Amino acid sequence: MLTPECVDDYPRPPALEPVAPHLRVLLGGAVVAETRRGLRVLETHHAPTYYFPPEDGAVELLERTGGRSHCEWKGIADEYAGQDRIVLAWAYNEVYPEFAVLKGWFAFYPRAADCYIGEEKVGSQPGGYYGGWVSAN
Repeated sequence: MLTPECVDDYPRPPALEPVAPHLRVLLGGAVVAETRRGLRVLETHHAPTYYFPPEDGAVELLERTGGRSHCEWKGIADEYAGQDRIVLAWAYNEVYPEFAVLKGWFAFYPRAADCYIGEEKVGSQPGGYYGGWVSAN
């Protein structure tokens, strides 16, 4: 059994760590991304955000929306939507040196797709802006 994590214990600035469990993202039953090489960002007061290497996703199903966001720690992210034009993911294509490994990797909103850590379907972090994955852990 896993020891539950507390988001208040996560560091600031955020930490980046590899993820052991299998990660999956499904949209309408179709696999959009699947990896055993995921990374997660742990930041104080936020549910972990999971990142997928671009070669482990069906990125051809995603279209850049023109929307962008800025993170003081990671850099500037571009938003991506599925065929239904709902924003599904983002990727940092302009990154700060401390998070250079995330350049081009995709993170997905669990409010817009079915996201899994192992066999557990995760929930979304409260609020529409953040993309943290809320698990039983």
